[in-house]
Amino acid sequence: MNYKKTYVPKKGYTPLCEIGKCSLKELEFGIIELSDGETLDFDTRDRETAFIILSGKADFQANGVGYGSVGSRRNVFESPKAECFYAPRDCKVQIHSPWNVKIAVCATPVAEKTEPQVIHQDAVRVVRLGEKPWERDTSFIVDGSTNAKKLTIGEAYITPGNWAGFPPHKHDVDNMPSEGILEEIYYFLFDPQQGFGVQCLYTSDGEIDEAYRVKNDELVEFPRGYHTTVGAPGYNTYFLWLMAGEHQGFYRSNDPDHAWVAAVENLLKKR
Repeated sequence: MNYKKTYVPKKGYTPLCEIGKCSLKELEFGIIELSDGETLDFDTRDRETAFIILSGKADFQANGVGYGSVGSRRNVFESPKAECFYAPRDCKVQIHSPWNVKIAVCATPVAEKTEPQVIHQDAVRVVRLGEKPWERDTSFIVDGSTNAKKLTIGEAYITPGNWAGFPPHKHDVDNMPSEGILEEIYYFLFDPQQGFGVQCLYTSDGEIDEAYRVKNDELVEFPRGYHTTVGAPGYNTYFLWLMAGEHQGFYRSNDPDHAWVAAVENLLKKR
């Protein structure tokens, strides 16, 4: 199965990963693009849905209640802090663009109904993870501190030529609290736009063993298996990451063949 997909920009909502039509069972993803004065209606159905503003801004209503303007950057490389509108299940969302807006739509089925929430930049946490050359800045937009029940979402920024998510790690076995079953998607953008990276995805038994050259507006699904990323020299690599599954949060294990790298990282931090 090909776990990589390409988004071809167009107006309106473009679904890219739909449950029952892709490798994932718990996670959906799509892109909304609107121009000045355009409006789009979106029904969350039985899914909690996070609308991550990649660029521009939009006004949101949920079940007829206005939540104001969301979005504060012209592109993802302008700031590592995105703004987001979170909508619960069974919600009629109306999105109006006063300018131009590009929105990542992240969703997962949930049983519990919650409340809508606007997540502004001051609520987004940014941390630096790893050590050179596997160092990156990672933001946390949607997690257990928000109204979301299953979604965990953030953004990662890799400086040119560096890696992210190393050692390779996975989250496909129910071995809580050290590892949980969580599906994931990475959606990539580059600066300059002609840049690229390499996304690895593999299982220890060799059933999955892929190394994708990922370009602007491409994504990779992770139904299971170890994964790690590297960006090409000369280009800033960005990816939006979204997770959902039986547990909310980070419950993952490293590839034991490369676990010594994490041990070195921990040693460096103690110096």
